Amino acid sequence: MAVFTAVTPAQVSTLLGQLGLGPLVDLQGISAGIENTNYFVSTPQGEWVLTLFERLQPEQLPYYLGLMKHLADKGLPVPAPHPGSDGALWFWLAGKPAALVNKLPGAHQLAPDLHHCAQMGALMARMHLAVADFAPDQPNLRGLHWQQQMVPRLLPLLDDAQQTLVRDELDFQQHLMASAAYAELPRGAVHCDLFRDNLLFDGLPAHEVLTGCFDFYFAGQDAFAYDLAVCLNDWCLAGESGALDDSRTGAMVGAYQQVRPLTGNEQRLMPGLLRAGAFRFWLSRLADLHLPRDAELLAPKNPEHFEHVLRHRIANPWHPLQST
Repeated sequence: MAVFTAVTPAQVSTLLGQLGLGPLVDLQGISAGIENTNYFVSTPQGEWVLTLFERLQPEQLPYYLGLMKHLADKGLPVPAPHPGSDGALWFWLAGKPAALVNKLPGAHQLAPDLHHCAQMGALMARMHLAVADFAPDQPNLRGLHWQQQMVPRLLPLLDDAQQTLVRDELDFQQHLMASAAYAELPRGAVHCDLFRDNLLFDGLPAHEVLTGCFDFYFAGQDAFAYDLAVCLNDWCLAGESGALDDSRTGAMVGAYQQVRPLTGNEQRLMPGLLRAGAFRFWLSRLADLHLPRDAELLAPKNPEHFEHVLRHRIANPWHPLQST
């Protein structure tokens, strides 16, 4: 969502004309995030988010955009891609594959309370049920295979203690994901990145309603419980130590289970999946810091945060039964 590729108002105006959405009223670059180029686009017909994909290849886009359309068609608060005259959900702009989706109402809730966490848990469960008939298949591109490739590149850049943690955790995750219990976990197309800044809420204070879930460009086939673990690691932290807040964790897991109860294996493996989520984001933030790309607007996030979370998950395993 940083501005890696600059586009001009003239280029966007031409695109809007082709899509029947013009004329352009306003164009603003979005500085948050580190993967794609994003702009807010305003026209007399509404507000949109324009995304230019910096790493994803055109052949990958039908999965992500098709998933968004699938969920939006199911009535979930997910931005729907605007099709071109040929029905395609993506197009070329400034030499990059791009997509235009409707901008959802609301704002981020970066200090979530119990009712925010409960709504998030229920929405995630609904999303997991909704993909039962979503046929396209693509792996989680930040899963174990990516981690195995990234670790050798990062190790020389880390101190001794970090090197030990990275090696030990990669070994743990390889054993976890080779286990029979892991192979039996329910899975499907999941978001893999449902942090607080990818959700929108609207309404009066303390009565906000979840109005939007976006940024599906890390989505892939993975365990539903892993998707939940990633969310817990961001939404339910008690402080900088990486500990989980019992009340918010209980609200999220409880609301999730009211819609889609966790299986026995999902509950048993949750401590390892929480570690998997922390490890994945620690590695990606290390990569963004030490192996950066050029961008007009780019603010790499602090990798130490998820190092703390991972160390806490190792030292203090958490099970869903603790919250119910």
